[in-house]
Amino acid sequence: MAARTLLVCSAAALVALPLTRDPSSLAVERDGVWHEWWREDRAPRQWVSALASVEGAVRWTSAAPGVEWGTFRLSGSGEAWRLRVVVARVDPARVTLSLAGTHEPAGRGRGWTIDQAPESALVAFNAGQFSDAGPWGWVVRDGREARPPGSGPLAPALVVDSSGRVRIIPADSVSVVRREAGIAMAFQSYPAVLVLDGEVPEQLFDDGSGVNLRHRDARLALGLLRDGRLLVVLTRFEALGGALSNLPFGLTTPEMAAVMGALGAARAVLLDGGISSQLQVREASGAVRAWRGIRQVPLGLVIRQR
Repeated sequence: MAARTLLVCSAAALVALPLTRDPSSLAVERDGVWHEWWREDRAPRQWVSALASVEGAVRWTSAAPGVEWGTFRLSGSGEAWRLRVVVARVDPARVTLSLAGTHEPAGRGRGWTIDQAPESALVAFNAGQFSDAGPWGWVVRDGREARPPGSGPLAPALVVDSSGRVRIIPADSVSVVRREAGIAMAFQSYPAVLVLDGEVPEQLFDDGSGVNLRHRDARLALGLLRDGRLLVVLTRFEALGGALSNLPFGLTTPEMAAVMGALGAARAVLLDGGISSQLQVREASGAVRAWRGIRQVPLGLVIRQR
């Protein structure tokens, strides 16, 4: 089928984006050359390790003991034709994780953004999903449950216990873990894009599963690597040198599953994306690198040195 074209008007220019119904694909840039590494029509059902062509494209920089970050470029189908991907890897044994925000609906000055992160924050980003009523699903803050669990087969939770151990637990385990002693922090999100040991959920291969597999958006995801480190991944549309980076253009959910798998995650879940997605990293020099969203959110996750 012939490709269509979407015209995006900005103050700077008129940008033509190719749109196609052909199977989507992803390519990574290395040394100025684009290398295709994933196709929708032959997508793996499980990621058993990081993909060298993707993980090796990241320009990693140490930000603090146990924290490193970097970026790389992706080219995908349609609106994802040029993307900047920002990646952070965090060792939970060397940092502390805490929730920021009010648990209340965003807006009217009550929401959270990365600009509210304290100077001690090494990494900060929006957490979970939310509705008009506030954060969606289970929220535990400072050892106290602020909201009960939500239900859904692809709604895992990030859980931190009093010893600092970090887990991403599947939706069907939330009710059991909820009764454990020593839960210091938790929040729920959806959909899971990698489960168990790098498996892509069946729902991400079935258009009738309740997950929109065609919608493209700016994405933010949180995962756990096989060595126990946290993986945070943000995408930004990169046209005109980043002048249109806040446009909510980007990857589909299956494509984001591929990115998380190619970067080595064993488990991963999407956080609220689009105009809510935001990430801040403090460099070793103390300088702050920020990729801001447009919308306030109820919850943020702040990572500090232990």
